[in-house]
Amino acid sequence: MDELTPSAEDSRRAATARLNFLTLEPIRPQDVRPPILASWVRSRRHWHLPADRITLPFVEDPDLDIPLTRSALPVLQQLHENLDGQPISVILTDRTGMVLQRLTADRELSRHLDKVNLAPGFSYAEEFAGTNGIGTALEGGGPMHVFGHEHYAEDLEDLACAGVPIRHPITGKTVGAIDLTCWRKDAGSLLMALAKTTAENIRSALLKDSSPRELTLLQAYLQSSRRLGDMVLAVDEDLLLMNAMARQSLDTADQRAVLGHAVEMLARGGSDAVVTELPTGSRVRITCRPVAVGGQGGAGIIQVSPHNSGPDRGTPAVGHRPPPRPVLPGLVGHSAPWLGSSREVDNAYRVGQWVVLTGERGVGKVALARAAHHQNNPAGLFHVLDAARTGDGFGAELEAELADDSVHTLVIRHVERLDAAGVDATVEALYGVLERRPSDPPWIALTLTSDETEPPDLGDLLTLFPLTVEVPPLRHHVEDVRELVPYFLNQLSHGELTCAPEAMQQLMRSSWQGNTAELCQVLKQVVLRRRRTGVITPADLPARVQAISRRSLSQLEALERDAIIRSLVANEGHKGRAAKSLGMSRATIYRKIHDYGIQPP
Repeated sequence: MDELTPSAEDSRRAATARLNFLTLEPIRPQDVRPPILASWVRSRRHWHLPADRITLPFVEDPDLDIPLTRSALPVLQQLHENLDGQPISVILTDRTGMVLQRLTADRELSRHLDKVNLAPGFSYAEEFAGTNGIGTALEGGGPMHVFGHEHYAEDLEDLACAGVPIRHPITGKTVGAIDLTCWRKDAGSLLMALAKTTAENIRSALLKDSSPRELTLLQAYLQSSRRLGDMVLAVDEDLLLMNAMARQSLDTADQRAVLGHAVEMLARGGSDAVVTELPTGSRVRITCRPVAVGGQGGAGIIQVSPHNSGPDRGTPAVGHRPPPRPVLPGLVGHSAPWLGSSREVDNAYRVGQWVVLTGERGVGKVALARAAHHQNNPAGLFHVLDAARTGDGFGAELEAELADDSVHTLVIRHVERLDAAGVDATVEALYGVLERRPSDPPWIALTLTSDETEPPDLGDLLTLFPLTVEVPPLRHHVEDVRELVPYFLNQLSHGELTCAPEAMQQLMRSSWQGNTAELCQVLKQVVLRRRRTGVITPADLPARVQAISRRSLSQLEALERDAIIRSLVANEGHKGRAAKSLGMSRATIYRKIHDYGIQPP
């Protein structure tokens, strides 16, 4: 497919590919561009969007008095005049995809854009509108054109659009996007070129409109970056610049640690260098040079360089990320989903950020919190408070736990079981400990079990927990079963029992609706009722584990199977209605029910 001027045949192939994708039929690689297919997958798998309608969030009176709109408006008006009544709409959005301005000379096109809510105040972020020029450009961080049937939502298939993110000339951060939208039949090769030129003109206008303070800091940053071979950052109240070496060498937790030291040093007006160990374990030397503009302070240039603290400690190579920490103590598994959740919880503990751990029963939420505690504070006390067991006395028990200053980590389990009074008591108690121990509060994690029941209103409580980590179900990282089985068997049989390859394959094919806890329970049954030494064979496994799907499923297949099961339950086992809600044909859902070994309710 020609990337810029699709033909009628290109459009037909895209329409067929989209239909096949939505009905879970095979797609020929040559029929759809890779970035479009990736966006379709995100729209369905990650955003869970319907393809037959668009539901967008709306802000009635968006704030237009911001630097982006002030700088961009003259550029947009000049472009609008140059288009001279052509059926092309010029659209400006903020960095989230919310439309700020729309200039359209063609009445028919304007009415259609109103119909699909491509208008000021509506967000065309990919998570709400699916594949489209605005949201997909912002999601991918680069120019993106979407023609006709490449759109995920069928309401947009008569349009063509070219979107380009707008990056601030000083910070480099994405501040918005420019989008040119026209009828699909009018799409041409100049659409993207014009959008890129417009984005660059807005970028130039932003630079021209930047404050003297920003320009002075930029000049100091560029001089330092050229002169020094180390990591260089520039900071101000609402500005952060970072050279390529700093971006490559410092992960998010390290960046926060460096900036924390920089703020303290700038508050003192500059000081001697600080040598410190970053969260990833590397030791660095941090220096800070204040930059004053018009007699005002608060800005500065930060230099970070590796520090060799002795003959036994090697200096990490400049320009390379320090080696990651190992798997958290007590945890088993090396799959990407499991390690990703582990790192998020570990990083949250390192910076003292309270966290919500959500996921199905038995996925290991408390185990993750315990492992992060033992990794970062092995000598501290770790306590667990179960909201499901304490009943009316929950508030008093929580107050008692928080009153004990020797407790360094507290996990509050099953917060979905709290009633309104329990939620209020929890909020009050947590604010109380923050007021009483502002400098060294305990690290607190909530566990929230995701199931079919409606949880209580946790809005006020969740404001205290800026991060939510979703712990994946075992079927989404089933490859870790190979490590979990010998781990559990070693605990249950003291190393006297192993698992035959055939039995291991059988265990890896199970859906494990009860997750890691169910796997442990199954192995416990084998040890108690069948075999305590030797080798476990398939015949030793419980019947429910033997009657499972015919093969191991990939992560995407497991996600698809779960979606079908949820739809069947929601539609009381009616396969036709379930297929329609999933956007697939009746024949397809019958085939997948058979392939996945699903037992309809």
